[in-house]
Amino acid sequence: MELLVATAIGALTAGGVYLILRLRAFPVIIGLALLSYAVNVFIFSSGRLAINLPPILAKYGDASYTDPLPQALVLTAIVISFGMTAVLVMVALGSYLETGTDEVDIHPAGHDASNEDAAQ
Repeated sequence: MELLVATAIGALTAGGVYLILRLRAFPVIIGLALLSYAVNVFIFSSGRLAINLPPILAKYGDASYTDPLPQALVLTAIVISFGMTAVLVMVALGSYLETGTDEVDIHPAGHDASNEDAAQ
């Protein structure tokens, strides 16, 4: 179980970083979402990965229990990442409607990068 979750976290992180490094707005937004999912799964798995164990203290005080704090943190992080994704989609849509493309320019329009490189 731990290997499966660790592999999923690694795959989500790798995919998220790959998409963030693209120069188009939509893949960057999807990459940020994947990276936030990877962080959420990591925080959730830090509690404890157990099957068929009660989430609260059992009849005896020395019984193991699942820590509810990671679950609360992940729930909060999901809400925050949903809001962040909605804002980024609106910013990307506004940029697309203004420029007609969703490419992320390194240099603004009309800026000549060759003059800057020659000066250095």
